Amino acid sequence: MSFGPLTIGRHTAQIPIIQGGMGVGISLSGLASAVSREGAIGVISAVEIGMNESDYRKNKRDANIRALRKEIRQARDLSDNGVIGVNIMVAINNYEEMVQAAVDESVDLIIAGAGLPLTLPQYVIDSSTSVVPIVSSAKAFQLIARKWERNYNYCPDAVIVEGPLAGGHLGFSFEQLENPEANRLEDIVVDVIKEAQVFEDKFGQRIPVIAAGGIWDGHDIARFLELGCAGVQMGTRFVATFECDASENFKMVYLEAGVDDVLIIKSPVGMPGRAVRSPFITRVKDDPVKVKCQYNCLRPCDPKKAPYCIADALINAKKGNFDQGFAFCGANVHRVDRLQSVHSLLQELIEETRSSTREHPGNNRRLSIGN
Repeated sequence: MSFGPLTIGRHTAQIPIIQGGMGVGISLSGLASAVSREGAIGVISAVEIGMNESDYRKNKRDANIRALRKEIRQARDLSDNGVIGVNIMVAINNYEEMVQAAVDESVDLIIAGAGLPLTLPQYVIDSSTSVVPIVSSAKAFQLIARKWERNYNYCPDAVIVEGPLAGGHLGFSFEQLENPEANRLEDIVVDVIKEAQVFEDKFGQRIPVIAAGGIWDGHDIARFLELGCAGVQMGTRFVATFECDASENFKMVYLEAGVDDVLIIKSPVGMPGRAVRSPFITRVKDDPVKVKCQYNCLRPCDPKKAPYCIADALINAKKGNFDQGFAFCGANVHRVDRLQSVHSLLQELIEETRSSTREHPGNNRRLSIGN
């Protein structure tokens, strides 16, 4: 096992950790650039990124594209030549335009989930941008990789495998989430690694498999690297950093959350999601909010049937207003006990991974972080 550089396409990060893209407005250029400067991969969330633009309410489409360009440029200016990615949900209404804008800005990575990014390669061929789908099963990866091979002769530059303990919208049914032992991330990544090998052999290039969902510390990282993963993606831990773009109230919700505060909710887009209990979540269960939608930002959402506007709820939460919003979170949010710097967090994770290696020398693990 090598805990060393993570190379995705043309881009190499010295620390094999991807900071998950978290919306709305939780991971913008501030957090992404801080992570990138430390040698890991920082990721901007593109969903409703234009919320602070003056014309956001009147012209969401242009506001979001404009803000995405600004955030990529700001992250690049602050990142000290580190690796910067953008998470763009396939489910957003102007997905193709946002992808094209990110490629035009020469972002290093586009990470695409919340749907199958079957046409993504057409936007990055002959560019420096690498593309990374998010999947929750080997079957989903196989479908994407086959489509990319057949239609574009393109191989995924990497794949993120997200398990049932992740935060936000989840690629599992409610029934699957009730039986987590039958859908363990450890089992799913092994299946994806086997499937990725098929396409690695066809294309003669490596497809790094990155584990995500419920990964908390360096011991977890070491376990997934030992299974054959090239790295991990983590979200919840990065919310509890000084550099995170969320409000202080948002971070305090993470600090104060207990085990019983974590809920699986049904999102207006029809998918299950993991969130922290809030006054808003409690209230809308029995008293839905009438949605006045001027722009159907998520394709699966039907404003006429939605119990509330998820975009508004997440924007309110980002600003710290939990009477009108809620925070998505990972399953381990109750373990957050302090705020720390991105530097401190990453150093802690590196040392824990090294410690895990020393405790299990028989695993023949090799750590090669350059520092």
